[in-house]
Amino acid sequence: MTLFESARAVANAGGDGAIDWDAVSEAAKAATDPGDLDLSEAEAEAYAADVRDARAQLRDVSGLEFDVPETVEIQNRHHWVDANVATFRRVFEPLNERASYLPGVARSLNTATTAGALAFVSRHVLGQYDPLLLADTSDHALYFVHPNVVGAADSLDVAFPRFRRWIAFHEVTHAAEFGAAPWLADHLEDQLEAGVAALADGEVRREAFRELHVAMTAVEGYAELLMDEAFDGEYADLRAKLDARRRGGSPLTNLVKRALGLQLKREQYERGRAFFETVAAERGLAGASRVWDDPEYLPTDAELDAPRAWLARVTDSAGETAE
Repeated sequence: MTLFESARAVANAGGDGAIDWDAVSEAAKAATDPGDLDLSEAEAEAYAADVRDARAQLRDVSGLEFDVPETVEIQNRHHWVDANVATFRRVFEPLNERASYLPGVARSLNTATTAGALAFVSRHVLGQYDPLLLADTSDHALYFVHPNVVGAADSLDVAFPRFRRWIAFHEVTHAAEFGAAPWLADHLEDQLEAGVAALADGEVRREAFRELHVAMTAVEGYAELLMDEAFDGEYADLRAKLDARRRGGSPLTNLVKRALGLQLKREQYERGRAFFETVAAERGLAGASRVWDDPEYLPTDAELDAPRAWLARVTDSAGETAE
């Protein structure tokens, strides 16, 4: 696989839609080393054990009833690309139903941009809880990108088994959230569909994307809070090193992150964590978990920076007396 092959896949992008998804997959994988996925049976079982332990401890700490997805995959980078191309294809299908004034040029540009984004992220993503948005299934999926987990543990100078377990706890925390809030996947799908449909009509519906960003900030922030409560070991150094990793990188890497909007992901972690730390300090984990009781209990964009305003609103809605 070479960059030349990647460029050739983009240049040969075909079809009638705005994006040639087969070319996206081919180009992204051509530009990315798949990484080593030669695991022993014991190493594969260690991932499974971490997931089982995370489920048990998160249930115990949070009191939330949930299960992990039936699909739990240990992937290389190419596997991750294929899984996410499938999601992108579903989400952005409305764009493929629109004609372009310069269909060939636009298709190649869209294909190249999407392939480049997926190739970049595939080299950095560690794990992913995939709610399989807009898929014709009620199941979700859980992925671990093994070469990246190994590489990150090495670069951060952390023992691989401990780091792998930390990542497992983080991703299983998302299973807890989606299990506690059966409405959450539908809520995210509604915002995605509204935003993409508007794009297909040549409009930018900022409100839909803003609501999606706010919801994901709540998802990531609560996950940070809950995994710190449930993880069975020291984690301060892991948290510090991962925070530094999210902020770090070469100037070129940071430029690409900004271009792809990945700084928003870091903001979701940091802003969401600060929100839930304040809520939990006043009302405990049970108070923070109220966010999953109803879609109306998601914080607004303004409330993320004013958690006591959220507490007052949720308390009033529930007819409770503030402490």
